[in-house]
Amino acid sequence: MTGDGAATSFREHVCREAERIVEGFPAELRSEIYVVSFRIWRVDQDPRRPYVAIGYNTESEVLRVRERECPYEGSARWEYAYWLLEGFETLGHVPGDPVGSALHLEEAKAEGLWYDDEEAGSLPEEEIEERDDRLVSRFDEVCFEAARRLRTGGVLDRVFGGPLPVVVFDMDRPGWEVEATAAANPADVIAAFAEHQGGVADWTNRPRE
Repeated sequence: MTGDGAATSFREHVCREAERIVEGFPAELRSEIYVVSFRIWRVDQDPRRPYVAIGYNTESEVLRVRERECPYEGSARWEYAYWLLEGFETLGHVPGDPVGSALHLEEAKAEGLWYDDEEAGSLPEEEIEERDDRLVSRFDEVCFEAARRLRTGGVLDRVFGGPLPVVVFDMDRPGWEVEATAAANPADVIAAFAEHQGGVADWTNRPRE
């Protein structure tokens, strides 16, 4: 459970807690971890309650998958369907992150994006869809920033000795992981991932901090 009571914004809370989570990855696995995963989802598939599970995949898991499930190296290594996905800590508007939930709710209300179930009955469907879309985009940007800061803040270097790729994905948006991961990493860091995915959009090579 997170508890960063000093956070001044939801974005800062997620960024700080993402650093804490990665720094807490098991020491005995760090030499095996080759990718950090940001799995975006929503409580009960509700766009008002997004969260990200921050985890990893290991060389041992790639080997296990190749021996038992999928013989193709690229698929076993870079497709999240074959990764470790369960048991990782979550951040966002989720019961396991009460500080993040409160900050997210406060900011969503301040930006005119929040609606409760009672209010939803009186809102036009188009209005609800627009708010949902903006809430999803808002959370995506928070996750991209948190992923970038793992590199710029030196966390990846301290924990792993180098800039591991941070793959961002949402199982409800198949294929979106290509542009999402490009938004969160420098092009050179995700070269192997991008090659397996068949390349990414041209804006992958835009300068990023």
